[in-house]
Amino acid sequence: MENKYRCLIVDDEPLARQLLQEYVQKVPFLQLQGACAGAMEALRQLGEKSVDLLFLDINMPEVSGLTLLRTLPHPPKVIFTTAFSEYAVQGFELNAADYLLKPITFDRFLRAVNKIVAPSSTSHSSVPATATGPVNPESLFLREGSRFIRINPRDIRYIEGLRDYVSIQTRSQGRIVCLQRLKGMEEQLPADRFIRVHNSYIINIEEVDALYRHKVHYGDKEVPVGETYRQRFNEFLRLRSIHL
Repeated sequence: MENKYRCLIVDDEPLARQLLQEYVQKVPFLQLQGACAGAMEALRQLGEKSVDLLFLDINMPEVSGLTLLRTLPHPPKVIFTTAFSEYAVQGFELNAADYLLKPITFDRFLRAVNKIVAPSSTSHSSVPATATGPVNPESLFLREGSRFIRINPRDIRYIEGLRDYVSIQTRSQGRIVCLQRLKGMEEQLPADRFIRVHNSYIINIEEVDALYRHKVHYGDKEVPVGETYRQRFNEFLRLRSIHL
């Protein structure tokens, strides 16, 4: 059985709580433990339930989300949710995994939770200490049609952006088309192996068959290196003692 991250939603807005509950229920590796309208109710539930991940609104009456988090001696992973961007710095000072600005789209929600699952993210999160059973920290969960699929980044050869979708070419699963923007994929992938080389392409340097100054080859597939990305790409290669 797939191990799941146990989530608690804390938000004083009923519609925001409902939306986050729907999002959590769509993601196969998340399990909803409850939804609270305020900090005091959240404290009670945190005392009664095991929680791995907290979706926490910042601007709430009586006790703010920031104050609530500061009172927790051993807080779970936290993703802040708020309509006010000025709280972002304070949120990250408290080691939040991410910061979601309302209205929250499902695409952005999924990117945030993937940061907690994937060690390549800036949060460098580990498997919850309270979890039982193995969780593959290398996994990304992406939406393909009406289902979510697990992809190991090491299995990806290259990714092509298609407006609101990406086409992911993998070694073991072939071509997979997912509802995701290329920028979102770029933020989730390990920076030591993946680099964006064009407005429409991200490559896995470990899977390249041939390198040229202005292009990359994967078998018969030619991926262009855009002018905007060329200097960054050359620096990326030089760190690996590759000089074109």
